[in-house]
Amino acid sequence: MLNYECFVDLRNIRNYMEKLTIQEEETMLVVWKTGEANVKTFLEQMEEPKPPYTTLASTIKNLEKKKYIASRPVGNLYLYKPIVSHEDYKKKFMHGFVENYFASSYKELVSFFVEQKKLSAKELKEIIELIEEKRKYK
Repeated sequence: MLNYECFVDLRNIRNYMEKLTIQEEETMLVVWKTGEANVKTFLEQMEEPKPPYTTLASTIKNLEKKKYIASRPVGNLYLYKPIVSHEDYKKKFMHGFVENYFASSYKELVSFFVEQKKLSAKELKEIIELIEEKRKYK
């Protein structure tokens, strides 16, 4: 059960998340997919080419310092689990991406993808339908 102090701490973690390196993001994808596990298990879940065990262990320690994962000792090894959800990470950094590259305008983001021919008229219509459907249930 979360107590108030834990809730405040988690809220602060979400507000002050550090940007992850590509290697850290790849590791977090495995951690989010796997859940609680040890370094060896995470390594087994990674795609080729896999990093050396010591490199992955170092990356996991960095993620712990950045407060993305937590550890607990079990016997002579440590188990690690995510404390920042994948969803929270996406929200935080997509917002920053749109803010930094598209002047905080999601319209500009969509326009960019249309101009780059990465978003078709059909897909745009589907997005509009999703937006309208969400508005019905508010």
